Amino acid sequence: MISIKALEEKILKEGQVLSGNILKVGSFLNQQIDTAFLKEMGKEIARLFGDSGVTKILTVEASGIAIAVAAAFEMDIPVVFAKKGGAKNMSEDRLCAEVKSFTKGTVNTISVDREFIKNQDKLLIIDDFLADGNALRGLLSIADGAGATVIGACTAIEKGFQGGGDALRNEGIRVESLAILDEMADGEIKFRLQTNAM
Repeated sequence: MISIKALEEKILKEGQVLSGNILKVGSFLNQQIDTAFLKEMGKEIARLFGDSGVTKILTVEASGIAIAVAAAFEMDIPVVFAKKGGAKNMSEDRLCAEVKSFTKGTVNTISVDREFIKNQDKLLIIDDFLADGNALRGLLSIADGAGATVIGACTAIEKGFQGGGDALRNEGIRVESLAILDEMADGEIKFRLQTNAM
């Protein structure tokens, strides 16, 4: 199982701070995937949420899928992912939400066929990044539309200085992030001290 410190060290070693508050972690998380490290992140998410009665993981394509599947393997539960745009292989009976992408600056409609989320489901929402919280809010909207219970949300990397995670926490949603960046300026990264860290 990874420690929070191990992820922070990997971000410092392999991450690149780009203009516009963008953190590039393509070498291990969202273009090329370090599968051994991903497996350990899945174990850590299972440690955080394994005893909370989660029945399914909900994420959004594309970058959230890998970490969601890693956690789902450890928790032995299914993953449901919201598709972007209007895929032709989806039913007319679907749950939809509008989500603005921080990195791309575009607005996407994300949707899940209603058959995959039931009102008795207890969901864990997972994504790779948390910035303004738009993706998580879209997934929360989909879960609400299904009448499902959201146990909490987990992200690999949270940009704490953008406030999305703290706003959700203030609304009573359990949000756990494996690493939280409190500052990212002039190529320097400062991390938040976390009480749930291993």
